Amino acid sequence: MQKKNNNKFSDFDDYQKFCKSTAVYPKIGRSFVYPLIGLQGEVGEVSEKIKKMFRDDKGKLTEEKKIEIVKELGDVVWYISQIATEFDVKFSDVIKGNIEKLTSRQQRGKLHGSGDNR
Repeated sequence: MQKKNNNKFSDFDDYQKFCKSTAVYPKIGRSFVYPLIGLQGEVGEVSEKIKKMFRDDKGKLTEEKKIEIVKELGDVVWYISQIATEFDVKFSDVIKGNIEKLTSRQQRGKLHGSGDNR
């Protein structure tokens, strides 16, 4: 694994390998179940922080709140990386596929709307 200085990774796949090296979780049925449940929890934590920003701070994003939200977003990305790992998919392929999907929708004027295949 090639790492740049200060734990910066050269690409998404390096990050994915690092995430795998830090993954310690029980096998619950299928190997992707635990990271999927973790992802749901972390998305909930992001939502809670933003909800409380509106509840407690009248919607003002303070630097402190921003730092807390960014930490939670990092946990979200970690779990997404782990789910990709459990499916033996490169994280870079997940990103590339999403870019291709969004680019196609943008070019066809289909960013709005619903459905996976628009």
